[in-house]
Amino acid sequence: MSKKATPRRVGDTEARAFGRSIRISPRKLNLVAQSIRGKSADKALAELEFSPRRISRVVKTVLESAIANAENNHQLDVDQLVVSQAFVGKSLVMKRFSPRARGRVGKIVKPFSNLTIVVREKSETESKERA
Repeated sequence: MSKKATPRRVGDTEARAFGRSIRISPRKLNLVAQSIRGKSADKALAELEFSPRRISRVVKTVLESAIANAENNHQLDVDQLVVSQAFVGKSLVMKRFSPRARGRVGKIVKPFSNLTIVVREKSETESKERA
């Protein structure tokens, strides 16, 4: 006897992907996530491809994973996908110390972040309204 399947946490026309323990502060990662919110998937990929920020490569892989989940697991149309949510959360923080003068120490904080990207398929009426 198996367990009952847990209900989906996102809608029927949505798919999501996680990026866990990304080595950057949540504030910096949120700047990149903010730039792709609400854009179509192909425009978001193009923006991340040419972004000068280091972390945009990691965000791009998470977005590609969300698109692949939508296509393979939920049979959504890739051409109709929009980044509906992209949010950042805190993860662990590594604390290091660097020696300073007169026996003191300087605190070094190395934060990690989590990234969640949710893509949604546009409906036919929604795409006609925008055009």
